[in-house]
Amino acid sequence: MTLSDFEKLFKAGTKIHGVFSVLKDQQWHCRECEYQHLNIIQIAGGGGIQGLQRGSGERPGMEIDSENHFCRNCEKQTRHDKWKGQFVSAIQSSGMSSEFVRRAVSLLGGKDIIEGTERPVNQLTLDHKLPMLRWDQSTQDRQTAYAEMSDSDIKRNFQLLKKSNGSVSHNLLKSRACEKCFKKGTRGTPFGIKFYYRGGPKWQGETKRDPGGCIGCGWFDFDEWRKTLNRKLK
Repeated sequence: MTLSDFEKLFKAGTKIHGVFSVLKDQQWHCRECEYQHLNIIQIAGGGGIQGLQRGSGERPGMEIDSENHFCRNCEKQTRHDKWKGQFVSAIQSSGMSSEFVRRAVSLLGGKDIIEGTERPVNQLTLDHKLPMLRWDQSTQDRQTAYAEMSDSDIKRNFQLLKKSNGSVSHNLLKSRACEKCFKKGTRGTPFGIKFYYRGGPKWQGETKRDPGGCIGCGWFDFDEWRKTLNRKLK
C-alpha cells in the first residue's frame, strides 16, 4: 500500500487524520507542541497515536515508536513519536456497548483500582488488563466477546483506571509502560516501584503475543500486584 492510498482511507478533517499528517514524514514529533492546532487533549489516545497504531476495519495500523527526546521548541524533555514507515495488521476497536460498560463498572465496584476512589462512569476507563499490543487474533476474539462474558470473565480481563482530570491519566501511564515493554522487553514499574508478583523486570513471554509474559506486572493487574506487595511487607 502506498502512502497516498493509505491517506485516502481517512476522513479528511478528522483529528486522527491530522495526527497522521504530522507523522507521515517519518520524523520524531513532540506531543506537547506539534499537535496544538488539532485541539486534542490526549494525543496518545484512540483519536491519536493509539488509534493509528491499532488501525480500523477500513485501514491497517501503523508501526509507531514512542520515546522521550529533548524538544527545542518546548526547551525540555517531552514524549515524541515517529512512524517507522511500516503498516501492521489492524486491531479492531473494542465495540463495547454502553450496557456492557455499565455492567462491568458496577461489577468492579465503580472505583479506580489504583486510588480506590469511587468515580462516575465518565471518569473511568474500562481497561483490558492485557494490552492490545499483545493481542493475536484468537486473543482478540476472546477479549472482545462482550455479550458472552460471565462475571468471572470480566473480573479476570478488566480493571478500572482513572481518566485524566487535569493530570495525566492512569490509562496513559499504563500505555506508555506497555509501549516501552513491547519495544524493549523491560516491564513497567508503577510509580517507580520495582516489584513483580511473578517473574522479574524482563518480559519473558514465549512470543511477543504471549499473554503469560504480562502476568506479574503491576500495570497488568494492579489489584493483585498491590495485594502481593502488601503481603511481602508484613
